Amino acid sequence: MTMEALVLQMGETDPIGSLFVFLVSLLVGALAIHFGAQLIIDRDVGYRRAIVAAFIGAVVWAVVTFFFGWIPVIGPLLAIIAWIGVINWRYPGGWGTAALIGILAWVAASVILYLLYVAGIIEITALGVPGA
Repeated sequence: MTMEALVLQMGETDPIGSLFVFLVSLLVGALAIHFGAQLIIDRDVGYRRAIVAAFIGAVVWAVVTFFFGWIPVIGPLLAIIAWIGVINWRYPGGWGTAALIGILAWVAASVILYLLYVAGIIEITALGVPGA
């Protein structure tokens, strides 16, 4: 069975399919954050740190969006600030560095997800990188 057939068989209610999508999304989000951090900080900061940042960032994004997402403009802005805050907490350099890491992570996740989408492997989403 090919990867494409496996992914197409997995419905949203399938626990194995959901786990697969969760893991792929988490790894893509972590890879994107790791890429952004390495470019901005200019040293290897570890992939594990990126996985933790992606996971915690996704949880924080979800919580802030749940409570404040209904407020036009302010809700999404608070969610982005909270997500950047997680990156700021996990990486050295301050808020400006964290924002740049976030921007590069978003671009990297978008490119990776587009390539995976074109290959027919996954839908376009990444856990830990908002809007990607």
